[in-house]
Amino acid sequence: MSDEFKAGFACFVGRPNVGKSTLMNALVGTKVAITSSKPQTTRRAIRGIVHRPDAQLVIVDTPGLHRPRTLLGERLDSLVLSTLSEVDAIGFCIPADEPIGKGDRFIADKLAAVKRTPILAIVTKCDLVGRERVAEQLLAVSNLGTFAEIIPVSAKSGDQLGILSDLLIDRLPESPPLYEGGELTDEPEQVLVAELIREATLEGVRDELPHSIAVVVEEMGLREGRDDLLDIYAFMYVERPSQKAIVIGRKGERLREVGTRARHQIEALLGTRVYLDLRIKVAKDWQRDPKQLRRLGFYD
Repeated sequence: MSDEFKAGFACFVGRPNVGKSTLMNALVGTKVAITSSKPQTTRRAIRGIVHRPDAQLVIVDTPGLHRPRTLLGERLDSLVLSTLSEVDAIGFCIPADEPIGKGDRFIADKLAAVKRTPILAIVTKCDLVGRERVAEQLLAVSNLGTFAEIIPVSAKSGDQLGILSDLLIDRLPESPPLYEGGELTDEPEQVLVAELIREATLEGVRDELPHSIAVVVEEMGLREGRDDLLDIYAFMYVERPSQKAIVIGRKGERLREVGTRARHQIEALLGTRVYLDLRIKVAKDWQRDPKQLRRLGFYD
């Protein structure tokens, strides 16, 4: 490894729910991307920054790549594919506990068209299976394409994370740090807060709902005359009145639970007390409406 300082970008790609966000959080050392067992949890290219004495690795966590069924899905796929051409290394994430499927082969075909960027195949969630199964998955992954490296890891146990960092950093150019001040992400606080609210909402809702939920923080700031209380006013958008009723729950019970869970996460993130005003609106079929997608922050 060179004695010169290195800095650059690596992105994680893979189908939904393969552990990309959890892996990035583990490498960064703190939570910068929300995680959930629900599909399509990640909707933005979230950047997490790994600081080392010899390097600065900026990890771009992308939405799960899939065959889109809505305009939102098309835009998320477009975001992923454009990111591939802008990074110094690509980590293709495939879980150890699931067989190789059509989604993995679909992504492998897309990656085969990427000629100049080194691609590392990362077998995630290795803590969930035994060594024999990991070995079988490594062999199966090797048949998916040609990779610069194939490495098994566990974000939960931390196994091989240091080696993965080394392998990614080896592929970065010599460069001064890209971010000063030791920050762990460049995401605006309002975006992080909106994501934490959406994460809290995803817990316990029906499988079809996660795709239909979007959150926008309309206003956020310290309460007048106080420096120890942050007021946050946010709207959650769903596509149908029936979905609104599900999220609110019986006598508002579920919405209160979501608010409490989100508030605790936001307070932990920002290090201050929070007053959260969370309301729900219906934006009919917003996933398929270009105007509403733009208003909710999903641009062309």
